[in-house]
Amino acid sequence: MQQIRSQVTERDGLFELEAGSDVLDSPRYNHDMAPTKVRERTWNKWHITALWVGMAICVPTYTLGGVLTAYFGLTVGEALLAILFANIIVLIPLTLNAFPGTKYGIPFPVLLRSSFGILGSNIPCLIRALVACGWFGIQTMFGGLAIHLFLGSVFDGWKALGGTGEVIGFMLFWALNLWVVIRGADSIKWLETLSAPLLVLVGVGLLVWAMPNVSMTELLAIPAKRPEGAGVASYFAAGLTAMVGFWATLSLNIPDFSRYAKSQKDQIVGQIIGLPLTMFLFASLGVVMTAASVKLVGVTVSDPVTLIGHIQSPVWVALAMALIIIATLSTNTAANIVSPTNDFQNVAPKYINRTTAVMLTGLVGLALMAHELLKKLGLIVSDLSLETVYSNWLLGYSSLLGPIAGIMVVDYFLIKKQQLDLAGLYRDDVYPAWNWFGFIAFGVPVALTLLSLGSDAFSWFYSYGWFTGSALGGLIYYGLSVMRPSPTAVKSAV
Repeated sequence: MQQIRSQVTERDGLFELEAGSDVLDSPRYNHDMAPTKVRERTWNKWHITALWVGMAICVPTYTLGGVLTAYFGLTVGEALLAILFANIIVLIPLTLNAFPGTKYGIPFPVLLRSSFGILGSNIPCLIRALVACGWFGIQTMFGGLAIHLFLGSVFDGWKALGGTGEVIGFMLFWALNLWVVIRGADSIKWLETLSAPLLVLVGVGLLVWAMPNVSMTELLAIPAKRPEGAGVASYFAAGLTAMVGFWATLSLNIPDFSRYAKSQKDQIVGQIIGLPLTMFLFASLGVVMTAASVKLVGVTVSDPVTLIGHIQSPVWVALAMALIIIATLSTNTAANIVSPTNDFQNVAPKYINRTTAVMLTGLVGLALMAHELLKKLGLIVSDLSLETVYSNWLLGYSSLLGPIAGIMVVDYFLIKKQQLDLAGLYRDDVYPAWNWFGFIAFGVPVALTLLSLGSDAFSWFYSYGWFTGSALGGLIYYGLSVMRPSPTAVKSAV
């Protein structure tokens, strides 16, 4: 006989929900969004480490050094320091926002119900989902190019397809990504664990190939592309903000993965081991490879897919492209599909299951890349480049997502004091439908960021958008909540 009221039990600091009809019949619940059982939390620190190695070793990481030197006016040394510092900084919200996921087994959209309301959570969820779909499209473009070059190295006639071959590669890679995520979390865990050592080998191989053709002394001595006499501080801070923005998305939806962690220690240690050093080393490799590309292939090439495509040996090209396909697949599935899949389900859990949400993610990502695909097919002519869109996003969306990160941390640790009503997050009678404190705390820094775009005096507010947004959003949310605490702010977990 089905129990009427849900029960919550606790084992070694991990909470588990035994759902009754009050939750099972709720429109806010489905099986995919349900809290993980303690027995399902099987990811240890090495699985978490492998997750980050798999996500961090990707084409965009490789190009970060070039983005910072070309667009942000930093020297090579300054660029690499900005990448290292940014990834140490972003560990703070990543680790803190992972806590409730591990403790309660809940995904990101369900956690947001505490700070933005049961229905209100859909607004920040869909903002996060749109950003992820954009990244999904960009990464799929790189993966599709790798498939095109792989097939071109195996079949002589494939190269003649040109842009059409790239579009076919895009669609093949697009379908492969969706298939992996539809198979579930264990499929992603297996992929990340398999890919991590392979990706490290790729990095070592590329470095061995490049080092005889580059002088590190000369590379570090290249002057910065900024006005003569300009101080480094403002340029470094802007670059630092952009690099924090690179993982600003995951600092929000890290509960989507930490809900599978065995313990808080596992998620903390795994993230510390896996993220900063991997990002620093692979971005450094990108800087070295780009500098060496002139001697290696005769032209400056800033992405590894195109660079390897210049190699004359079909066997080495095929092998390298196969590994890059694995690298991009491991990044894309974990970083860019899991979150929007959960976010879309949050809108209507009874009507949108995981498979439907994965397909929605794929279709939105496809739509966002339609312009680039039509260019490759020769159906339209445009000067807008994918690289320009990608680099300009780094500052823009970090300013938008910063306040959400600050609000989430303040709500869980300072307002709710790490106590959530687990069953109440799936019903309509505990938390408000809309928590306007969350929206005010989100809206004020976003409005100030938009206003700062038209003001030279306050341009710093946009340039340092993630820092200003997360700090101001968190402060406003705390102030509003302290002045008028909601009933759920003082409830204990049940």
